[in-house]
Amino acid sequence: MKVVLAGAFGNLGAEILKSLIAHGYEVVAADLKEGNFEELKGKYTFKSIDATNPDSLAGLCDGAEIVITTMGLTGASTRFTSYDIDYQGNLNLYNEAKKAGVRKFHYISVIACDEPGAEKVPMLHAKYMMEQELKKGGMDYVIYRPTGYFYDIAKVFRPYVEAGTMQLLKGYHGVKANVVDCPDFAAFIVDSLEETNKEFRVGGKETYTYEEMAKLCFEAAGKPCQIKDNPKWMFGLLANLPKIKKAGKHDIILFSQWTLSHDLVGDTEVGEKSFKEFLFNYFKDLKA
Repeated sequence: MKVVLAGAFGNLGAEILKSLIAHGYEVVAADLKEGNFEELKGKYTFKSIDATNPDSLAGLCDGAEIVITTMGLTGASTRFTSYDIDYQGNLNLYNEAKKAGVRKFHYISVIACDEPGAEKVPMLHAKYMMEQELKKGGMDYVIYRPTGYFYDIAKVFRPYVEAGTMQLLKGYHGVKANVVDCPDFAAFIVDSLEETNKEFRVGGKETYTYEEMAKLCFEAAGKPCQIKDNPKWMFGLLANLPKIKKAGKHDIILFSQWTLSHDLVGDTEVGEKSFKEFLFNYFKDLKA
């Protein structure tokens, strides 16, 4: 069976690509640039795309039965917004898939994008808008709402660990999440290819508060944990500073404020990997 994987060379996309190949699927790996995975060379077909340009998607889905997309804006950008990629880019892909007769569309969204207040956070609202397009579009779909990923939490926390002080929101130390490892999540997606019109709130096996996560990171690095409290309103003020907007960081800061102030716990728990063990391995190089 032929599967088109869009966003094939991001952290999650690469793990999905590996899993699809391991299961014997014919894969078209689509992304702006091809990743460097020597062990996978010759086992997939690469297609360079720019999802904001519908012409670059022409013919991408021909002969495919399933499309999986991980496409989304994950960092600061002075060129694009979340609405350009997470919504319009994925909608362009969806329209191309419909034209090609694809029978099912798998979309990687984000947990809590439908909660009150999420409409004020572009990185959430754009994904919610795309979910609504899927539900009214007529093609079978599967929507995955992950809580977050092991690697992303560790990467975000690392500069604070190196600096010796973690910054959290005042009054929100007990907010919790059960983040999931990308390989585990990828395996779940591939195992779910024949599900139809389903939504999954996906998380890992271990649930921690953000204070507990911070303490684990510092412990793993062999450093005493110091936590600095910031008022929630400060994030909103910072996000709207002209220099922040000019640098394309507005959406990222609002998303950070949201994740640090809302419980993000998925009821579909996947994988057996330990987040604690991951952190102790990730930060071991910081030990004296």
